[in-house]
Amino acid sequence: MLDQIKGLHHVTSMAEDARTNNQFFTNTLGLRRVKKTVNFDAPDVYHLYYGDETGAPGTIMTYFPFPKMAQGRPGTGEVGTTVFSVPQGSIGFWSDRLSKLNVTGLKTEETFGEKRLNFAGPDGDGFALVEVRDDSRLPWTHGGVSEDHAIRGFHSVAMRLRDDGATSELLKFMGYEVQEERDGVKRLTIPGGNGAHLVDLETMPNISRALPGAGSVHHVAFAVENREKQLEVRKALMDTGYQVTPVIDRDYFWAIYFRTPGGILFEIATNEPGFNRDEDTAHLGEALKLPQQHQHLRALIEQHLQPLEA
Repeated sequence: MLDQIKGLHHVTSMAEDARTNNQFFTNTLGLRRVKKTVNFDAPDVYHLYYGDETGAPGTIMTYFPFPKMAQGRPGTGEVGTTVFSVPQGSIGFWSDRLSKLNVTGLKTEETFGEKRLNFAGPDGDGFALVEVRDDSRLPWTHGGVSEDHAIRGFHSVAMRLRDDGATSELLKFMGYEVQEERDGVKRLTIPGGNGAHLVDLETMPNISRALPGAGSVHHVAFAVENREKQLEVRKALMDTGYQVTPVIDRDYFWAIYFRTPGGILFEIATNEPGFNRDEDTAHLGEALKLPQQHQHLRALIEQHLQPLEA
């Protein structure tokens, strides 16, 4: 069993409109845009990162907004719900706020003894807020939401699977332990994790496979401290039979990817070097930052990309 993984690093999804996406995460949810860059493989498409003040691992929601992309169809073989942590007693605030801002899919419930508010993103994305006692992570408080209610980072992700057996075994190999099972959902945790250390597995044997599109999660990334730890994980996964990519430099972290038995794309990302490698913390997410290989295309890219602010 591995011990290098400490929880979630980031979740990357797809959207249909960059400006709407930016408005939702910065204004509606009050997160900070910590990086404005482009898709390494499609530089005419943004890669937008939202999180806390510094973009700490375990807080980072990222998006590829593909213009006019068709909406995805929910199903198995995907991350169905991305869940954020908020302070105890704040669900009522969020319910009122999201209702006034015409957010859809609002539903309050209790799961695993936690108060929870489900809601949908602009592209039908599955989201939830969960009240967490004593989440010590510091929130971003310049997005219109006070510290008493502001999002702390991720709480968990919920994966929809036709059969959770192989994925459960993989997560156990990655250092997760089964914490509890209720109503067909298996919750796994990493003891001593980074605050974003829960994964829920939802078994849905009679549901068809998801079709990716706007509102779908592209991949979920797990955090390791550095490249040395990442290489240890890569070797262990390959020794177990997984097909793992070489290490890829993503400017703000190093990444490896592999496909899980349930069909979900996993990434292992380093906590280093972080989002302040090319911008100081006070000005994160303000300027368009381009990977070195696309710098010569800056004028063309800037002309093509949609302005994020109206």
